Amino acid sequence: MDLSSTGMPTSVALLGTGPMGAPIARNIINGGVPLTLWNRTVGKAEAVGGGTVVASPAGAASDVVLTVLPDLPQVASLIPGEDGLLAGWAAAGVEHPILVIHGTVSPVAVAAFAAECRQAHGVTVIDAPLSGGTIGAEEGRLSTMVGGPRDVVDRLTPLFRLYSSTVAWFGATGAGSTVKACNQIVVAATVTALSEAMALAEANGLDLHQVQSILAGGLANSEVLRQKGQRWIDADFEGGGSAKNQLKDLRFISEVATEAGLSLPVAGSLLTAFQAMVSAGLGDLDHTGIYLGIRG
Repeated sequence: MDLSSTGMPTSVALLGTGPMGAPIARNIINGGVPLTLWNRTVGKAEAVGGGTVVASPAGAASDVVLTVLPDLPQVASLIPGEDGLLAGWAAAGVEHPILVIHGTVSPVAVAAFAAECRQAHGVTVIDAPLSGGTIGAEEGRLSTMVGGPRDVVDRLTPLFRLYSSTVAWFGATGAGSTVKACNQIVVAATVTALSEAMALAEANGLDLHQVQSILAGGLANSEVLRQKGQRWIDADFEGGGSAKNQLKDLRFISEVATEAGLSLPVAGSLLTAFQAMVSAGLGDLDHTGIYLGIRG
């Protein structure tokens, strides 16, 4: 990976310009880094308003490829084929490509994927899941938890800091996703606890705005309350971080806990609650929509 005089990689692409990927892309472009963009729906890449939009993953095969996609199968699908990254890297003469996975994926699966990519193709895979939501992405203050070879991560850190306020390395590939699993236990539990508190307040005729102001002034305050409190007040659960993605994360938590020989009672209860929400056809709502099942 070649570095510019600013310490940034000289060849960077971002694949996946959805609600998280688009603001990340804009922060990179605003940081003065030339960026190649690809998205299955071309219009979403063009809507970023900068960078070079290409028609295939092969066209985006840069020294560093950032992927902001929902899960590992979507990333893996970009590798093979004449329009895939491997063909693109070969055509571009990129000998030691770096593939960064910013989505929330299974720690177990991404470690295996990284080993296969390294052995079969010479591709270094970095798992770097994000926390902070779309607001954090827009404001450039995401928390990025990273797993992979330390020397590679150190060279990528100036790039990550264009859209992150916190960047921390935890170990080999898969470690970042394990930290994200820890993060998601707290996020899902906080969302559910606040939903229970709001349901209890509403059932007793209390003003939810006033209740939230009290919570925000004490130990019950949280980033979840700051970013999402208005959702309960307005009963608006459209968009945002979906319940089906929350359920996906909780399944990963169960997987990595089993690998570690742990039983996590809170995470288990959350898994059951979000399974019920998704089964009820509410999986596309924001995860705060768990409130609807609690309220009944």
